[in-house]
Amino acid sequence: MIYKIPTFIIALLASLMFVNAQNVDISGVVVDQDFGEPLPGVNLLIKGTTLGASTDFDGNFTIKDVPINSVLVVSYIGYRTVEITITNANPLNIVLVEDAQSLDEVVVIGYGSQKKRDVTGAVSIVDSKTIDDLKPVKVEQALQGTVSGVNVTTQSGAPGAGLDIRIRGIGTNGQSAPTVIIDGYVGDINVLNPNDIESITVLKDAQAAIYGTIGANGIILITTKTGKLGQKTKVSYNSWVGFQETSRKLPLLNATEYGVLLNETYASGGQAIPFPNVSNLGIGTDWQRNVFNNNVPIVNHDFNVSGGSEKITYAFSGSHVYQQGIIAPKKTDFRRNTARLALGAQLSEKIKFSTNVNYTYLNRDSVNDFGLGSVLFNGLNAPPTLSPFQSNGEFSLVPNTPGLGIEIINPLAQIFNTYNDFELRKLNGTVQMDYDMCNNFTLTSRIGFNTTNQEGKAFFPIVNYGGKVFDTQRSSVNQNKQNFNDYSLDIFGTYSNTFAEKHNVALTAGTTVYKEWGSGLFATGFDVPNNSWDFADIALAVGTSGEGVRDVGSFAFDNRRLSFFGRLQYDFKGKYLFSAMLRRDLSTRFGPGNQVGVFLSSTAGWVISDEPFFGEGKTVNFMKFRGSYGVLGNDQIGSDRYRGLLDGEAEYVLDGNLVNGVAIGALPNPDIKWEEAKKFNVGFDLNMLNNKIEITSDYFIDTRKDLLIEGIDVTGIVGTNGPGGANPVQNAGTVRNSGFEFAIGYKEYISEDFSFGINYNFTTLNNEVTDVRNEVGYIEGGSFGVGQQPPSRMEIGFPLGYFYGFKTDGIFQNPAEVAAHPSQLALGAAAQPGDLRYVDVNGDGVIDSNDRTYLGDPIPDITMGLNLNFNYKNIDFVMYTFASIGNDMVRNYERALSDVNRQTYWLDRWRGEGTSNSVPRLTTAATSNFVFSDFFVEDASYVRIQNVQVGYSLPQSAVENIGFTKVRVYVGANNLYTFTKYRGFDPGASTGAPIGGGIDFGFYPIPRTYLMGVNFNF
Repeated sequence: MIYKIPTFIIALLASLMFVNAQNVDISGVVVDQDFGEPLPGVNLLIKGTTLGASTDFDGNFTIKDVPINSVLVVSYIGYRTVEITITNANPLNIVLVEDAQSLDEVVVIGYGSQKKRDVTGAVSIVDSKTIDDLKPVKVEQALQGTVSGVNVTTQSGAPGAGLDIRIRGIGTNGQSAPTVIIDGYVGDINVLNPNDIESITVLKDAQAAIYGTIGANGIILITTKTGKLGQKTKVSYNSWVGFQETSRKLPLLNATEYGVLLNETYASGGQAIPFPNVSNLGIGTDWQRNVFNNNVPIVNHDFNVSGGSEKITYAFSGSHVYQQGIIAPKKTDFRRNTARLALGAQLSEKIKFSTNVNYTYLNRDSVNDFGLGSVLFNGLNAPPTLSPFQSNGEFSLVPNTPGLGIEIINPLAQIFNTYNDFELRKLNGTVQMDYDMCNNFTLTSRIGFNTTNQEGKAFFPIVNYGGKVFDTQRSSVNQNKQNFNDYSLDIFGTYSNTFAEKHNVALTAGTTVYKEWGSGLFATGFDVPNNSWDFADIALAVGTSGEGVRDVGSFAFDNRRLSFFGRLQYDFKGKYLFSAMLRRDLSTRFGPGNQVGVFLSSTAGWVISDEPFFGEGKTVNFMKFRGSYGVLGNDQIGSDRYRGLLDGEAEYVLDGNLVNGVAIGALPNPDIKWEEAKKFNVGFDLNMLNNKIEITSDYFIDTRKDLLIEGIDVTGIVGTNGPGGANPVQNAGTVRNSGFEFAIGYKEYISEDFSFGINYNFTTLNNEVTDVRNEVGYIEGGSFGVGQQPPSRMEIGFPLGYFYGFKTDGIFQNPAEVAAHPSQLALGAAAQPGDLRYVDVNGDGVIDSNDRTYLGDPIPDITMGLNLNFNYKNIDFVMYTFASIGNDMVRNYERALSDVNRQTYWLDRWRGEGTSNSVPRLTTAATSNFVFSDFFVEDASYVRIQNVQVGYSLPQSAVENIGFTKVRVYVGANNLYTFTKYRGFDPGASTGAPIGGGIDFGFYPIPRTYLMGVNFNF
């Protein structure tokens, strides 16, 4: 009997067989992109199902019966999530890329850490990838443009020159730099190898209050790289070489232009012209071309070895940097060698040991590169009609005439006669023990230490510059040796627990003992044998500056702090976040009754995106509101300023003879106390579109009270004018900084072959002095020209360090305009047509010092950073830019003498009625055109392309055959170009002084560097 099977059953069976044929077993390995190492514990899940697996110790996984065309989601804390469509059963080789912006990222916050989503303070992070992209010589450079609220200014572009970091503006006219904490101890950011850094965390608000008296200027927490448990040995080597050139030259007059203007200058003053035939002058000497050098080398090498077993981790690194200067490359250079060892050991189930030790060697040679008499100053002012060398091969002498003064010399001769050397050796690190005493409680003991020895030597040979102030009649050598030490002992316990599955609590309490001490010895010897650097040593130079004079000096100091601190962190269901911090510091920098300071702060947050009413968050994935308020302190003043010391000099008559002795130095002030910083902050964090967009925004008010101000004027009855004497330190001011920060980042992974990201941030800043407690109501600072009043001030109602001088209103065009205007004779000369016309600010009919007024300030209104990156297959590209808007700068590198060279804008000078209303006439006669006015104040806003880099990584299959896990070659440019209208070398430079920092004496320009390099990982 034959049965017919219904057709629908046949169709159903066929479909089932088809579906079953589309299921496959998949397997593979998950590795890290940078080193190609397997990642254990990676989570793999088939999207929309519960089917999944985790990788084993070697990064391997297997998932059975996976439908074809399903999506495999691969996720791992600290790495970007990857989605892969399953098309066949071929083994998968999945590469994960680190994601430093993950909400689960652990953020170091001082004496502990938190997940990023739980942080309630204003915190910013710079990861190791950003540092690697920027290739900074010094760590500070990695913060410029990458962190909102942080501004880094250069003091000079010379090799090894210092940089100044300011977090949310300048709040004090004392020490304004943030405190740097390296792996838990107070350290020195200048001696670190940037490639040793895992992350940089910047605490900008009351979150820093856990550090009490050292937190007022903000805290920079640096975590260095270590090995990981269960990690196979990784070796990385990075090498790059660069070629430097000046990023800017000023447009100066050539010899013919100079001759024309100088003839006009002398004729206007009724004197015979110096160049009857200017047609023979030609181009003349380009002193900038002679001073600046091209293709100046900079070299970097560093390597890192890290790994770990089940109980031990290790990391060892070394680096070498050598940089020559674009000015006098043979006499200006910078070397830095570093070595670092980090070890960790799980001694038992309860005890963990770790240590991190760094050794740094620095060597720096330099020339006078800043201010009156510097190499650049002379290069800008020396006449182009003068040849660098005489016919006999010796250096030409700049004439000693009234028109050229007694300080302008041949810059090439100056370089040749400069000899100096500076060396620094530093050993620092930590030793730490963690003990899990019981469930949820850990006791930590940590010792951090620094010891530094540095030596300096400078030689001044006998030299004749032609009757200048730099002539030296006797050779001399200055030598110094200094030793600085400090240590900190931290003992603290941390308790964390969850109650009723809703209440999460973490308590931290402990104590810190800190001590710093040091000493130094300085000596000068005269009459160096053979007038030679080879014999420049105190042991050989037996002469003294005068009979019976000891050309020696010394110092010693000893400061200590004893601190107790506590912190409570609480959250309810991870939605409502709160923390409170208390710190008590005792500092020996203050006298009895003022040594103790108590600092309290609190922060709070609300993760609104976790609320039921917020919904699923298809567009907004995460939203958190934050707020904080706290009081922090500052004790960064000189030692023993509360008591008088016999460190001054005096002369006494004893038995009819005049003898040298000692006297009270700086006047003491027993009433000085802590400087306080009251910090208020509100902000929010927002993630959108599957976390592709991240937004952070903050509004802050930082009020600095009882400023510790050096050198406040006191009564003249006591007097402070003796050698070594100084006015006392006083609590004498208040400064308020407020502003708005905004940062947005967007990242998109188009495919496995292409991804890109863009990050933008900006900060607004309003700085205002609200109190100055001295007799006149203001404090002056800075200098301009020769013999003029200080051009910068700290005064109530104005920004700290604003420029104070005369306001101009064009140029007098004819005698009638001069006659109709108030007299300017009090400024040094009666006005003539072609002179600057100054504004009678107070309306009293006379132009004098009472008409000085606000002319601008060096503090930018807005700073911005825009950073781009993309990856296409094996090609990567990054570009970092920074902008500063609204900062002014004083042009003070032009000497007010008739015969000096000038910039080409003087070609547009006033030569008769209607010829110019902006640049005054030139003359040898007396004028008031060079008194400090807004003619010398310029808008120094700028946009700078800081870094551009393109790299290519060799295909994985190719590098594995030669034993590497990654090989990358790259080319790039640092400080590529600066867009600005400022006439000087560097619109972003500063002396670092809160009052007078924006006065440009001829800042050494930051060099432009073209580099090429290679990374090897194996």
